Amino acid sequence: MRTKPIPETATFGIDIGKKVFHVVALNAVGAVIQRAKFSRDTLMAFFDTAPRALIGMEACPGSQWLARRLAAMGHDARIIPARFVKPYVKSNKTDTVDAAAIAEAVTRPTMRFVEVRTPDQIDLQALHRIRDRLVGQRTALMNQARAFCIEYGLAMRVGAGGFHADIRRHLAHAENDLTPTMRMLLEELLGDLAYIEGRIKSVNGKVEAYASQHEAVGRLVTIPGIGALGATALVAAAGDGRQFRKARDLAAWLGLVPAEHSTGGKQTLMGISKRGNRYVRRLIIHGARSCLLHLNRANHAIGRWLSELEARTHRNKAVVALANKLTRIVWAILTKPGTVYLPSKGTTST
Repeated sequence: MRTKPIPETATFGIDIGKKVFHVVALNAVGAVIQRAKFSRDTLMAFFDTAPRALIGMEACPGSQWLARRLAAMGHDARIIPARFVKPYVKSNKTDTVDAAAIAEAVTRPTMRFVEVRTPDQIDLQALHRIRDRLVGQRTALMNQARAFCIEYGLAMRVGAGGFHADIRRHLAHAENDLTPTMRMLLEELLGDLAYIEGRIKSVNGKVEAYASQHEAVGRLVTIPGIGALGATALVAAAGDGRQFRKARDLAAWLGLVPAEHSTGGKQTLMGISKRGNRYVRRLIIHGARSCLLHLNRANHAIGRWLSELEARTHRNKAVVALANKLTRIVWAILTKPGTVYLPSKGTTST
C-alpha cells in the first residue's frame, strides 16, 4: 500500500470522494513525500498503521464521519471549509492537487476549522433539515393552490390559517366558477397538504422530546426568544460552543455581525454578513422578533436596552441587534454548565 515509511512529523491531506480517496503527505518542512490513492477500506487500513499525525480534509458529505473515525485511531483530524482551501490550490485542479492544498492549509496557524460533531448532533441536525424541507413543501403546496384558485377569481387570505378556512369555503360553495376537474385537483392537494402537516407535527414532537431530555437545551430555553426549535438547532450546529473564543465569535459564525469592507484606513461597515447556517440564523431572528413584540420589558434586564434601541433605529435593525445579543447569551450559557438566563438582576440561577 505504501512504498516508503512515513515519518512521525508527516501531515496528511485527504481529498474525499464517494469510493476513491486521494492522499498527499507532507514532511516537517512542507515538502510532498507521498501521493497515494485509496479505496474506502484501504484508507482505513492505511491510517490505522500510519504514525499518528495531523490530517486535514475539506468540509463535505462524509467528512464528519471520516474525522470521527480518524480521531478514534489517535490522529488529529481537522475539517476545513472549502473556501479556505481554494487559495492553496496551485495550477490545474486535480484530486491530488486538492489533497496537497488541504495538507498545506491544515498547517496554517491562523486557519479556521469546522467542529467535528458527535453522532447525536448529526441526528438532531438531520431532524431539523427534514423539518425545514417539509415546511418548504407545505408552503409550496399552499402557493400552488392559491394560484389555481386565483385563476377562477377566488382569492385567499395570507397565512396558513386563512388559507385553510378560505379554500374549504371555496370548495363548499357550489355556485363559484371552479370546474369539477379543478375541485378534484384541489381536494388532492389538500390531501397532500394534510400528510405533510402530519409529518411536520411528528418531527416537532421528536424535537420537543429531545429538548425535554437534553440538559443544555433545557438551559437555553430559559432565554427569551429561544424555544425548543432554536435551542436544539443551536446545540446541533454549535455543540457546547467551546470552539468559539468569545461570544462575538458565535454571533459572527451565524452571520449576525456587520460585514466589513475597509481600506485605506477608512472603516466601512455594511449589513450583517449572513454567513454560516441560514436555518439557525432564521430561527434566532424569528425568536428575536417575537421577543421584541411580547417581552415584558419591565421584568427583564435587557428591557431598558431594547426600548432605547427601538426608539433610535428601525424595528428590523432592532430585531437583528437583539438576535445578536441573544446569541451572545447563548454562548455564555453553553460554555458555563449549570448556568441559566437571569430575567433580572434580582434573580439567581439556582
